[in-house]
Amino acid sequence: MDRWTEIELFVQVAETGSMSRAAEALDLSNAAASRHLSALEARLGARLVERNTRRLYLTDTGQEFFSRAKAILVDLKDAESAVNATALNPTGVLRITASLSFALHHVAPLLREYTQRYPNITVHVEAANRYMDIIDNNIDVAIRTREVEPDSNITIRRLAETRRILTASPRYFAQHGIPKTLEDLQRHKLLIYTHANNPNELRFTKDGQTTTVTVKGVLDASDGQILRVAALDGMGILVQPSYIVYEDIVAGRLVPVLDEWDLPRLTVNLAYPSRKHLSAKVRTFIDFMAEHFVKMNYEKKWTGRFGVY
Repeated sequence: MDRWTEIELFVQVAETGSMSRAAEALDLSNAAASRHLSALEARLGARLVERNTRRLYLTDTGQEFFSRAKAILVDLKDAESAVNATALNPTGVLRITASLSFALHHVAPLLREYTQRYPNITVHVEAANRYMDIIDNNIDVAIRTREVEPDSNITIRRLAETRRILTASPRYFAQHGIPKTLEDLQRHKLLIYTHANNPNELRFTKDGQTTTVTVKGVLDASDGQILRVAALDGMGILVQPSYIVYEDIVAGRLVPVLDEWDLPRLTVNLAYPSRKHLSAKVRTFIDFMAEHFVKMNYEKKWTGRFGVY
C-alpha cells in the first residue's frame, strides 16, 4: 500500500507543482508526504523532484516516471470503475468538453436528468471553442464536429450529421432584402465564425455543381453564441450548424435563405480515450447521449431543408 501512496503522491506533486497541495489532496501531513517522496526516490535510486525555496520541478528522470506512473494510476482507476459498472453504481468526476454553443444547447439541458439517474457522478464541463487535447487535459468525453482524431488512442462514436445554414432575422431581411442568388451574398452583411475552416470562403454545392463565394464579415467572432445574438438583433446573416439555429428557425426568430444550396456538413461525435475497460462514468454518459439523440431524431431535423426563400 505504501508503494501506491508513494506513486499517488508523486503524481499529485507533478500535477500541482506543490508538495503541500499534493499532501492535502491525499489527506497527508506535509512531513508524511515528504517521507513518502523520499522513500520512492530511495527505492528507485533516482532523484525525481528538485526543490528549492522558490519552486519545485521534475528532473528528466522524474518526467519519464511521471508519464508512466500517471498511466498506471489511470488503469487502476479504470479497473475500479469497471467494478462499479458491474454493480451499476458509477462514481467519480466526469470531465466533458464541448464548444460553448453545443454545451449550452445540448449538454447543459441534460445534466439534471443525467445526474438524477447517476447521483454519484459529479460532472465538470469545460466549454472551449478550440479542440482540447483529451489525454493531456484529462478529459473523459469530448464532443466534436470532426470525423477523425489525429491521435490513434482516441475512440470516436458518431451521434449525428448536421447541415450548416445561412439565416438572419426577419428584421434584417426587411431592411436589406433577401439574397436570391449566391452572388447576392457579397452585397450583404455576414457574421463570420473565425474557427471555421476558411471562414471567409463559403463553398456551396447543388446538383453536383460547386461554387465558392468569398464574403466579408461585418462581425467576426470566435464564439457562435455571440454571432447568434447578433443575428437575432438584425445585424447580419449568420452561417452556423443547424444544431445551433434549429430552434430559432422553428420559432421564426431566424429565417433560412438559399436553403437549396449545401455547405459542407459536419458530423457530431463523441471522442474519448481508447481503453480496454471503459469506465462506468464514461460509458453511462456515452450511452445517455446516444439514447437522447435517437429519441430527439436530431439527425433528421438537422439535415432537413426548411425551403427556398
